[in-house]
Amino acid sequence: MNSDFASYIGYSASVFIVLSFILKDVRKIRIVNMIGCICFVIYGIFSGMLWPVIIPNGLICFIQIYHLLMTKEK
Repeated sequence: MNSDFASYIGYSASVFIVLSFILKDVRKIRIVNMIGCICFVIYGIFSGMLWPVIIPNGLICFIQIYHLLMTKEK
């Protein structure tokens, strides 16, 4: 895998995570944060199985999915 591609994925992940802190709607926050976590998991895989990156972001992704599916709109 091209290391430049992995770097771009990592940078995009960071952008999505920071963007999630700017938003006010909780549902949008969770969706944008989940996209960032997915990008970090992909980055961790393409960068040589970086488990300290893959594991927490994978868990956060599942937590975001859980809350998106289980919480009702107000």
